[in-house]
Amino acid sequence: MGDQAWWRSAVIYQVYIRSFADGDGDGLGDIAGLHAELDHLVSLGVDAIWINPWYPSPFADAGYDVSDFRAIEPRFGTLDDAERLIAAAHERGLRVLLDIVPNHTSDQHVWFQAALAAGPGSPERERYIFRDGRGPDGELPPNDWRSAFHGPAWTRITEADGTPGPWYLHLFAPEQPDVNWHHPDVHADFLETLRFWFDRGADGFRIDVAHSLVKEDGLPDIAERDWAKLPFRLEPAPGVHQTDHPHWDRDEVHDIYREWRRTADAYDPPRVFVAEAWVPDPSRAARYLRPDELHTAFNFDFLRSRWNAADLRGVVDDTMREHRSVGATPTWVLSNHDVARHVSRFARPQQTGVRGHHLNDLAADHDLAVGTRRARAAAMLMFALPGSCYVYQGEELGLPEVEDLPDASLQDPTWFRSNGTDRGRDGCRVPIPWTADPSTNFGFSHTVAPAAPAAPWLPQPSWFAAYAADVQRGVAGSMLELYRSCLARRRADPALGDGELAWMPSPAGSLVFVREPGFGCVVNVDAEPLPLPAGWTPVLGSGDLVDGLVPPDTTVWCHR
Repeated sequence: MGDQAWWRSAVIYQVYIRSFADGDGDGLGDIAGLHAELDHLVSLGVDAIWINPWYPSPFADAGYDVSDFRAIEPRFGTLDDAERLIAAAHERGLRVLLDIVPNHTSDQHVWFQAALAAGPGSPERERYIFRDGRGPDGELPPNDWRSAFHGPAWTRITEADGTPGPWYLHLFAPEQPDVNWHHPDVHADFLETLRFWFDRGADGFRIDVAHSLVKEDGLPDIAERDWAKLPFRLEPAPGVHQTDHPHWDRDEVHDIYREWRRTADAYDPPRVFVAEAWVPDPSRAARYLRPDELHTAFNFDFLRSRWNAADLRGVVDDTMREHRSVGATPTWVLSNHDVARHVSRFARPQQTGVRGHHLNDLAADHDLAVGTRRARAAAMLMFALPGSCYVYQGEELGLPEVEDLPDASLQDPTWFRSNGTDRGRDGCRVPIPWTADPSTNFGFSHTVAPAAPAAPWLPQPSWFAAYAADVQRGVAGSMLELYRSCLARRRADPALGDGELAWMPSPAGSLVFVREPGFGCVVNVDAEPLPLPAGWTPVLGSGDLVDGLVPPDTTVWCHR
């Protein structure tokens, strides 16, 4: 683990801790379950893990409403458990990234509770964004900003004496008040949090909503902007340069990350960051990756791309060009805890203009066999591209989205704040299956749990049995074995990981590129069956060749 630039080539596995493995049988994933399954991750061949928030939280938004950034949620374990987990991962050669949520806290955080108690005009309220309302009695929100989870981005408080008070900003749920990054206490407290976890062995952080944090002085209405007639989205519409947005992707946010980078670089070895930054184009994303800022950023253009050769090549070319301009390496990703699983996205017709990452963006008709073929081919494309990659838990099992969760089981705040019109993200968060045995929640509550565990926090469908890890392990052609083979070859092949690629001529509907020394990749998206280039020998494929040709929805790795 001595390579200080490990993150330029790494494959990092995302652990959505509530749904990974349940170590005490209460139906909720935890640190004990993760510890028990570390060897699965080693055998898979990943280099690191990223753990979604494991901090104390009321769980109004799945743990992203943090009440204490320097402690562990009791249902997940203890701080000692966390330190042992980090040490055990390091012993196995796995680095550990944690999640940090700098845009907001929980409304149960001691700071926000103090702000409510302290009253109007108090210093405690200056750590958040409180404003008087508009209208004769302040009954209207201070501006027209909207929450990413539907509804207004403002909630009015009631003062201790029962009178209506000011409004506070929450770009997400009301239980997630935004902190004021113009306040020095906020800077100091988050730096303390970084050091707290770095001192306990964390190798870095994924930064939640990294493109937010700073709000424009005066908090002007969005309607004043030229692009204000566009539908509100968490991320800007592709190609729309919302560079003057009052709360997304503001230039001032980069000063914060320069401060964080100095803190990370003070450690030996230096710690690293990956940004969740939904920005309108690769040139804006690259700004976060300048040498004195963050190390990597998720490539959401790749995640949102259709299964279309021209679209995919355009994303790769744009990404490589802009990352090269700042000396950064791309970070590719197909799925995560906020988007529909890509098996189900690729199972839909990939119509012109669609850049879907939620299923309500796509046609209802789908074919999971087609989606699985495309997912296998897309994974092999991703692992062959220059840079680093993220794998979302269950992706290596080929899990599709669970699209028929009962309404009563849904927990995502988007479901409630949209009055039941947006089913939210729960379908990609269902606890994953380890065994085919439903009595142990398909092995989710099997490792060190009691014989009769509680039901999982989200219900698992019966068809999960066919996707279980123990059903796929050692079975040639299974999704799990494909991932293991890809990652083993990626680690062993000097052409893969960080570096460059060169495109080869190929028919429309296909992608062919080479990486030196001696590696070739052929992706047939929707062309006629393709012959391999002369002198290329296949070594691994997402599907079988047919009469020596690469069929549609298939990727083949070759040696030259």
